[in-house]
Amino acid sequence: MSYLNFDKTLLINLEKSLSKEMIRTNRAGAYNSTTLIDCNTRKYHGQLVLPLPEIDDSNHVLLSSLDETVVQHGAEFNLGIHRYEGNNFSPNGHKYIRQFDCEVISRTVYRVGGVILSKERLLVSFEPRVLIKYTLMEAHSPTLLRFKPFLAFRSVNELTCENANADSTFKVLQDGISMQMYENYPELCMQFSKKVSYQHNPDWYKNIEYYKEQERGYDYREDLLVPGYFELPMKKGESVIFSAGITPVSTKKLKVLWDEELGRRIHRVDMFSSLKNSAQQFYKRVGDKTYLLAGYPWFGARARDQFVSIPGCTLTIDRMDYFEAIMNTSIEEIEKFLAGKRTGFKIKAIDDPDVLLWFIWVLQQFSLYKSLEEASERYETLATNIINFIRKQNHPNLFLHNNGLLYVNGTEKPATWMNAMENGRPITPRTGYVVEINALWYNAMKFTAELNRQVGKEHAADLLDYQAEMAREAFVQTFWNGTYLYDYVDGNYNDWEVRPNMIMAVALKHSPLNKQQQKSVLDITTKELLTPKGLRSLSPKSGFYRPTYIGGQLERDRNYHNGPVWPCTFGAFTAAYLKVYKQSGKSFIERMMVGFEAEMSELCIGTLPELFDGNPPYKGHGGMSFAMSVAEVLRVYDMLKKYENG
Repeated sequence: MSYLNFDKTLLINLEKSLSKEMIRTNRAGAYNSTTLIDCNTRKYHGQLVLPLPEIDDSNHVLLSSLDETVVQHGAEFNLGIHRYEGNNFSPNGHKYIRQFDCEVISRTVYRVGGVILSKERLLVSFEPRVLIKYTLMEAHSPTLLRFKPFLAFRSVNELTCENANADSTFKVLQDGISMQMYENYPELCMQFSKKVSYQHNPDWYKNIEYYKEQERGYDYREDLLVPGYFELPMKKGESVIFSAGITPVSTKKLKVLWDEELGRRIHRVDMFSSLKNSAQQFYKRVGDKTYLLAGYPWFGARARDQFVSIPGCTLTIDRMDYFEAIMNTSIEEIEKFLAGKRTGFKIKAIDDPDVLLWFIWVLQQFSLYKSLEEASERYETLATNIINFIRKQNHPNLFLHNNGLLYVNGTEKPATWMNAMENGRPITPRTGYVVEINALWYNAMKFTAELNRQVGKEHAADLLDYQAEMAREAFVQTFWNGTYLYDYVDGNYNDWEVRPNMIMAVALKHSPLNKQQQKSVLDITTKELLTPKGLRSLSPKSGFYRPTYIGGQLERDRNYHNGPVWPCTFGAFTAAYLKVYKQSGKSFIERMMVGFEAEMSELCIGTLPELFDGNPPYKGHGGMSFAMSVAEVLRVYDMLKKYENG
């Protein structure tokens, strides 16, 4: 039995099966995503979803669903399922599912009387094309398969309804057809690996509902165009491959293409291999540029997310090729920012105050995986330029004060990762001296001094060490309250809230705290913030604690950073815990990893979501697959492995 395997008992239970999703990507922005039983519950779900930069910056759903029908002796058994108005499901094809597994690719097995049919899916690497392979495993009499495509041709941020502008005409292709519902969209080419008949009978299927959008307070009902249906006969043991893409394909080559793509897939036999697979799905190659997406289904490339995620999503899984490709793209953007450019970046929010400091942290992680010597050869000049850029007060929202600390303005615009907004202003207005920004600043100066020394710049290194020591003293005087660290300090205001941000001052290689202070910070973090899914964003003892991420947009925004658990914090917690307790802390971290293991078969199988509720049962929410979550848990694996190796 495979690692990610689900049986009939779970699959026919809609309450359970509809809550479990899957997602596959092509490393160029396109993806295929739905629930385990192929009932779409989000407007972001679809068999083929892809970026169309000629239209806008969002992804677009072309093929929403593909319903299959088994026909024997004139009797029809429809395997599809959709939710319609009034919480009615039709045609309830999930009742025929006997098994779903995802060890290599997703595979669904249906049984209809004496017919056993398997369905497998994969995306073609770097090409917007989904392939679905059907194999008739068992049949005692002639069997006909019918396929009914549900077309959307819309942005993932919108819903469509029946309209007179939709073009329902089609063009004949080799073993299939193509359609272009609207002028600004590409053609959708739907083809099969064997001869198929097509019956054109366009019709709108109305009031299909997506309950995940309903839960989130958004519009959740739409109409989809079904242009007609395909039919083909199949024999026992025979396989047929369906292709949907924006260019035609030679149908004779579909089997070869399938075999080539299948050979590239990773076997998911445990949590590590599942997360390794997930990490590589965040890669996005556009021409000669490579990015690391913040997550799916609605995130793009965001600077902070990208830099926090790079080590876990590349170095820990031995993908140095992608590390270099993503870094080359990142460096090009950073150098433009250092040169004074302020708009037009492909990596969003590159001007956020902590972004450059996280980038230096990436260089530091590289030095730990390779060597300080290699890091200095590649990156010493850039790290020095970043430090000088900040010291010269060239950053629009990083102000170096005489005490050596960095001051940020977070009253009008969010200055940190706690960036939820209400009425155009930050919900958590962290402003002034912010704890993790100044911890990162101290670490960046100390690490850059190491790079300077490696290339013989002793004077520059001594100067940085001197300034770092001044910042360290000011850090302790400013943030240390005798037990833990203030979250931020602005003038006479000290924010006493217990948040996970302070753990960075312990986790970083160069900490401004002494050993006793580090242990004290770790102790209160463990006591008030730690859960089986990571650290809470706010202590339950706070009067502002809002642990559940539910409701409409405003309610969710208010709760976003005020109680829910963020699994991406577990990497820093582990680094801090192992720094304080060393070898004796290893078994505790290993036990904590069990909480993440359980998530491999929950919200989105084989990956980790953006956040969880702050209270049991810690239900997952937000982006179904989130790069920082995956990356930091992979980094925990790597830290534990190093302890095993002494």
